[in-house]
Amino acid sequence: MAVILRFRKLCFQEPSPSSCNEHKRQVTKRDGEKMKENCGSEEDGLRRKGVKEWRCVDSCCWMIGLMCTAWWLLLFLHHCMLASLPGAEPPGARLGRQGVAALHPVVLVPGIVTGGLELWEGRPCSDGLFRQRLWAGSFAEIFKRPMCWLEHLSLDNETGLDPAGIRVRASSGLVAADYFAPGYFVWANLIENLARIGYEEKNMHMAAYDWRLSFQNTELRDQTLSRLKSKIELMYVSNGYKKVVVVPHSMGANYFLHFMKWVEAAGGGGRGWCAKHIKSIMNIGPVFLGVPKSVSSILSAESKDVAFLRAMAPGLLDSEIFRLQALEHVMRVSRTWDSLVSLLPKGGEAVWGNLDWSPEEDHVCDWGTRKYQPQLKAKGNETDGRHSFQVQEPAKFGRIVSFSKTVSSPDATTSSKSNASCGKVKTEYDEVSQETIWKISEERAYSADTLLDLLRSVAPKMMKRAEAHFSHGIADNLSDPKYNHYKYWSNPLETELPEAPDMEIYSLYGVGIPTERSYVYKLSPPGKCRSIPLQIDSSADGSQNGCLKGGVYFVDGDESVPVLSAGFMCAKGWKGKTRFNPSGSATYIREYKHIAPANLLHGRGLESGAHVDIMGNVALIEDVLRVAAGASGVELGGDRIYSDIMKLSEKIKIHL
Repeated sequence: MAVILRFRKLCFQEPSPSSCNEHKRQVTKRDGEKMKENCGSEEDGLRRKGVKEWRCVDSCCWMIGLMCTAWWLLLFLHHCMLASLPGAEPPGARLGRQGVAALHPVVLVPGIVTGGLELWEGRPCSDGLFRQRLWAGSFAEIFKRPMCWLEHLSLDNETGLDPAGIRVRASSGLVAADYFAPGYFVWANLIENLARIGYEEKNMHMAAYDWRLSFQNTELRDQTLSRLKSKIELMYVSNGYKKVVVVPHSMGANYFLHFMKWVEAAGGGGRGWCAKHIKSIMNIGPVFLGVPKSVSSILSAESKDVAFLRAMAPGLLDSEIFRLQALEHVMRVSRTWDSLVSLLPKGGEAVWGNLDWSPEEDHVCDWGTRKYQPQLKAKGNETDGRHSFQVQEPAKFGRIVSFSKTVSSPDATTSSKSNASCGKVKTEYDEVSQETIWKISEERAYSADTLLDLLRSVAPKMMKRAEAHFSHGIADNLSDPKYNHYKYWSNPLETELPEAPDMEIYSLYGVGIPTERSYVYKLSPPGKCRSIPLQIDSSADGSQNGCLKGGVYFVDGDESVPVLSAGFMCAKGWKGKTRFNPSGSATYIREYKHIAPANLLHGRGLESGAHVDIMGNVALIEDVLRVAAGASGVELGGDRIYSDIMKLSEKIKIHL
């Protein structure tokens, strides 16, 4: 309640003069004139007393407060539910009774946004927050000092490192990424079940890092890669010279790829280090080849959820009354995070398709019979008076970004001068001319090759800074000395796996959930409080294969990562001895068919295949525990595939 009262002080609406007007009708004209003067004097007095006017940031804070209040209520209800089904035995306890016990040390590598960040040095507005969580905690500072919170989560827009006077660092220990928020587990279930077969902090480690930074900058600023190397060497020696099992999640898979190349080329480990110290790498929900949703995040700070909100509540995000600029704030902060660029699609048109072809061209979204049908029945984006329209053409998934056939004229787009009255939130779009935006929309469609040029034109500072650290192509000749540069190390199509023939590599991911693949965009309608000129056209619906919903084309995946990105490298790119896997390290695909929880008692599901919820999937936990206890991929049963990943991989013709 105290937090709510503090939050209420941020905003104050001027009192309505209705009571004064009512009284005026009951008095004479002369008395009414006096009353009007008195009311005016009262209003002038309020202004002299310093009463705050309603501002853009106040509306934004109220909206965030409403969302967070609903979130806390849901968490409260969640805590009232049973943690697991009555009589259900945790997989760790069951395997422990079967004699499965801790053997190999385990290193957990979190992905983007799931790791905690805490304050070590800040501006005056952050007094009292030393070593307090700014991210992945209670998020209470959103209520108390939202603008200060955003300022401290931002990085320097020129260097990609700390702004002057601010030091935010990754939390340490297993608690760094066990829960994202109270009641919302990430690694907690896996940690608990590992503990049930004998693991503790001497043989289990959370390799936390500042996920906002480029991978090489984590070493430059924090020596994270050096400390991880030392930790693995210590665990190897102190646990009886047992090799380590590494379990990365999401972007952590690419981060560990970067680490392995770094330790051989620059970290002093040499070419045999990985073969000596690493038994298996069990990648959970890996983003090896990137994710299309990173494109929409950079272009317009959107995803299918924002498009869905626009469809269900037309005008809410763009209302001139509420003056919400939440997306502008998100864009301003997130475009300082170089890690976001690491998630862009890799491999170009050879992997993701061109304007007329894609590996998923035969994919059919049978929304009528599948249980995972998304609830995206768009009402249409009526903010500009338009209703939904049906797209009858075949889905062209290779067109990662396309524009609606009907677009506004240049004069109708958002003007950088039109939102000055909103307390304008400055983004990189302020440096892009309207003519440039208009030309972008006239191109109609962008593939994985032309997409990078599009992003360079709308996010020039971000792309220039981040592309010095990341690359998104396919190597022609891996023996070329240029591939010794660290910018290529996190791209599996531009680097080699280490010489470790006995090392096993797993790709563990969920399937059976509609996952974002490409987008239909339009120019944003004009408005005083808009500075993002592009938005997903949530009125676009249909397509012959039923995969277009609310301006987003869907394919099979884990809700965040398409199977193409998660599975291709283990299905084909690294399968056997290839130029990307010269020593022939064994690869395995283990897919987990998504089964949604039947009721609230199931929590987030014991058989979920969703990108984060899969961390509580019983079958996945069992696989990780068995490998940590010494099992091989063959003993697990080899590949387990439900999706079309093998067919998709065969359609991708690249030199191996």
